[in-house]
Amino acid sequence: MAYLSETSSSSVTADTAPPPSHWRSLIASSLGNLLEWFDWTVYTVASVYIAGALFDNTNKTSSLLGTLAVFAAGFFARPLGGIVFGAVANRLGRRAVLLSTMLLMAFASLLIAVIPSYGAIGSWASAALLAARLVQGAAHGGETTASYAYVAEIAPPARRGLWSSAVFISVGAGSLIATFFLAALTAFLSTDAMQQWGWRVPFAAGGFLAIFALWLRRNMVESIHEDSAAQLRHAPWPRTKLLREGLKLFIYEAGSTLTYYTWVTSAAIYAISAKHMDAHDAFTMSCIAQVIYLIALPLIGRLSDFTGRKITTLISLLGISVTIFPLWNLISSAPWTLLVTQSVGLVLVAFITGSKPAAISEQVPTRYRTRLFGFFISLAVAFFGGTASYLNAWLYSIDKGQLFNVYLIVVAVIASCAVLTWKNNTGVPLDDIE
Repeated sequence: MAYLSETSSSSVTADTAPPPSHWRSLIASSLGNLLEWFDWTVYTVASVYIAGALFDNTNKTSSLLGTLAVFAAGFFARPLGGIVFGAVANRLGRRAVLLSTMLLMAFASLLIAVIPSYGAIGSWASAALLAARLVQGAAHGGETTASYAYVAEIAPPARRGLWSSAVFISVGAGSLIATFFLAALTAFLSTDAMQQWGWRVPFAAGGFLAIFALWLRRNMVESIHEDSAAQLRHAPWPRTKLLREGLKLFIYEAGSTLTYYTWVTSAAIYAISAKHMDAHDAFTMSCIAQVIYLIALPLIGRLSDFTGRKITTLISLLGISVTIFPLWNLISSAPWTLLVTQSVGLVLVAFITGSKPAAISEQVPTRYRTRLFGFFISLAVAFFGGTASYLNAWLYSIDKGQLFNVYLIVVAVIASCAVLTWKNNTGVPLDDIE
């Protein structure tokens, strides 16, 4: 195997401080991840405007559902990207993938920014949007696959949970900035201006800022190398074990991603479309809730270094299962209701995302990590994350919204059962996992 770096996860032990190159690589990875998630999330928070611009708007509900269907299609491209880039990350290293996916995401965002309206080119506008989202989905699958493994591998074992929180701090910050961008635009632009061109601005900005992220990532260290202990010491897993552990990852990710997208994106869309909350107020309340979430992430990540990932993950999944009905039913047209419910929901989400890269990396040996992440994690995100907003909007549009909450509870409980089978590898060097 042709890995590219002098250092690996085995070189950073629980008893030594990480070298400066690892700190710089953590920052570069996180800032690039932030921009990727900004590009990815801005689609959802701008979906109401995209529906009017790039779809037939004679039926507003139909055009919104069409926009969310394209959102879901982007998710279904993620497994392909995860599989391809997961293999590349295993062969050429994580750094090569993190650079490539940044380029693809920037290209797709700039394409969305310049697509002519439905009124100008008809259904070709919807088709171009679909193509751009498929490219974004493939890039996003590769980025997620590599970044989860990368941050966990360069982290000191004793602080792996804390370092892993950086991934979702950047994810949350990207989502927050996207939401804030839309909130600011809706405050300063008229509804007509937003519909005509305002929604395109964040896509263009995200695409151009990717150049800065590429510059930061150019000198990142590689997290694995050719004489990695995991490549030499441990016997290969049989196919049955690969499938069994992969299915555990799939089930875990089903619960993780469904609960995440329910509270990060679906709540604000529901408040605007179903409860008729003012869009500016909804985006503002969502921004505040996401700031609270970001503050909670490193605290919970560090907590997991002491309690283990299993406990914090179960708090998240079971806590959301218990609270989803009362919190969702509290949302009304009053802005404060979205602030309260989304804040509580997101803090519960933080108990799983605060240490997620560490949690899943500790269950898979180095030789299989990105390959299993690339397929099983991406597939679960496609099926359960990509459809969350669509299912939520559709069920509430036909007055069956409570079924979505039941669905979430069932998935979260099944995911909890998978988590109960985890080994406790908290603090164990990742090269020693077999």
